[in-house]
Amino acid sequence: MKAMILAAGLGTRLRPLTNDRPKALVEVGGRTLLEIVLTRLRKFEIQEVIINVHHFPDMIVEFLKAHDNFGVRIEISREEIVLDTGGGLKKAAYFFANDDQPFLLHNVDVISAIDFQRMLDYHLERRALTTLAVHDRPTSRYLLFDENLQFCGRRSTKDANDQIVRETREKKAFAFSGIHIISPAIFAKISEDGVFSIIDAYLRLAAEGEKIHAFRADEYYWRDLGRIEHLLQIEDDAKRRLLPEV
Repeated sequence: MKAMILAAGLGTRLRPLTNDRPKALVEVGGRTLLEIVLTRLRKFEIQEVIINVHHFPDMIVEFLKAHDNFGVRIEISREEIVLDTGGGLKKAAYFFANDDQPFLLHNVDVISAIDFQRMLDYHLERRALTTLAVHDRPTSRYLLFDENLQFCGRRSTKDANDQIVRETREKKAFAFSGIHIISPAIFAKISEDGVFSIIDAYLRLAAEGEKIHAFRADEYYWRDLGRIEHLLQIEDDAKRRLLPEV
């Protein structure tokens, strides 16, 4: 299985840490986020990875070179402007050409113990186009799923607004983890161009009947590094040895 790490963001919510480095090179417990994610991928025998970059891109390239790519074959997708998750994935489509195997899409600012093999098996069993790892936790932006855990909309708690793309009897709200498994057939179905969120594409595809499933990952450790206070929380987890082994 191949993978893509989304690392092009500016990391504005982590300033001043990201004033002189990309978010991917922020450290937790003495290791950069990029190293932690790459080590996790390699643990699941993922040997081919593409990383999108924009903010201090050469620092990431030099970091990888200095560490011999952590034993993984890596390609870099440079973005002149940040293309968001969907635009970044679409730009990297060539990396997954001529490969009919699902691939992993992983935010660089996420640390988790999610079992990627179990998630892949779940994806294949359901013949899904995309499988999204989700948690039952508070968030300001929920993804909505039906009784069969198929994607049907999203909810913003800030304006109490639900966007429903497929009517169902039941709507279950979960927080997205920033980890996807995607079948390469998606590239022929993405009609959006330029800068766009992959979630927006998923909403359109779900409305068209495509199978986009939730993988319940509540039992696994998960943290994101969206804000400085999250970094402090993860540092505390590291001291308490709660982080997944890498």
